[in-house]
Amino acid sequence: MDFRFTDEQDLLRKTARKFTDDEIVPNISKWDTEGKFDPVIWKRLADLGFMGVCIPEKYGGSGMDYNALAILCEELERGDTTFRTAVSVHTGLNSMSLLQWGTEEQKQKYLVPQAKGEKIGAFGLTEPGAGSDVAAMSSTAVRDGEHYVLNGQKTWISLCDQADHFLVFAYTDKAKKHHGITAFIVERTMPGFSSKAIKNKYGIRAGNTGELFFENVHIPVENRLGEEGEGFKIAMASLDNGRFTVAAGAVGLIRACLEASVKYCHERETFGKPIGKHQLVQQMIANMEAGYQMSRLLVYRAGELKNRGVRNTRATSLAKWQACDFANQAADDAFQIHGAYGYSDDYPVARYLRNSKAPVIYEGTREIHTIMQAEYVLGYRQEKPLNKMLPAWTPGE
Repeated sequence: MDFRFTDEQDLLRKTARKFTDDEIVPNISKWDTEGKFDPVIWKRLADLGFMGVCIPEKYGGSGMDYNALAILCEELERGDTTFRTAVSVHTGLNSMSLLQWGTEEQKQKYLVPQAKGEKIGAFGLTEPGAGSDVAAMSSTAVRDGEHYVLNGQKTWISLCDQADHFLVFAYTDKAKKHHGITAFIVERTMPGFSSKAIKNKYGIRAGNTGELFFENVHIPVENRLGEEGEGFKIAMASLDNGRFTVAAGAVGLIRACLEASVKYCHERETFGKPIGKHQLVQQMIANMEAGYQMSRLLVYRAGELKNRGVRNTRATSLAKWQACDFANQAADDAFQIHGAYGYSDDYPVARYLRNSKAPVIYEGTREIHTIMQAEYVLGYRQEKPLNKMLPAWTPGE
């Protein structure tokens, strides 16, 4: 075991932190209030190579390892969850799925421009009546010659109005239940596609989230990802990647809570001494530090399994569950440490608390991950290699 960062990883961390401190932190309060961020950020992310940090160079990416993606997500969420979410969806859920399951033609057409940041990718699985229960989805795709005709609706889709390409799941044979779901690459410009943002969200307000609508959208057969009936398998593999980035982001949120709280502890005095001298405040600070260190180790362990090209559903689930719970608690404690000032936009902790709630729900609720971990321990669930695994990281590729 080697817990040291490589020179390349260390440089990425410093670059991502400078980007966050210079371009996100000074503006995020305004963007959060307005419910949008300056779209020039997309170009800056692309210019820095952040849109395809772990995608091989031959497909337009930076060619770094999967833990580099974790480092990036941690630093971005330290600024705001909005920007980690954008990278999670674009890279973790979409681009890495194309890398794992796509044909060479699909990779050249969709993955390369996404890795370069020329196009934005998103992910469409959740429906109004189908969240944790994926098999309850109602979207359908009927084969008609050399096309599939897609009809249905998706909701709570990040980047709904901003993405160019969407990885969408629909039934091609509902009688087969999970084995009748198929994955498709859908372009925004395809006739019959539309999107609508959800307003007045509790948290992650600067991020674009909403609904997708498909009305007789004709999708070429060559835009099917994988084979018919492989959609559920592809979706679960995609969530392994998405959950990894969510967990890494949660580590960044804990760090942000810790930094804000330590700063405030040195500024605020009560009963004649800095509040950091009070033991119950110290307890909250200590819990944040413990959560930060444990979550970080769980994330990097999952990332190392990805680097080796082995199945990591169990490790990623544990990292996502624990890191998001720790982040939610850290945000609540940071708010408490700030007292009445936690309610003020002069301090960031109210935003941290609002942002910390969604990751406990999406990409597998804490309850889903609790059940998963118990089933692994009890032997009811096992990890088996997929017919197409996420490629192991090879330096220089």
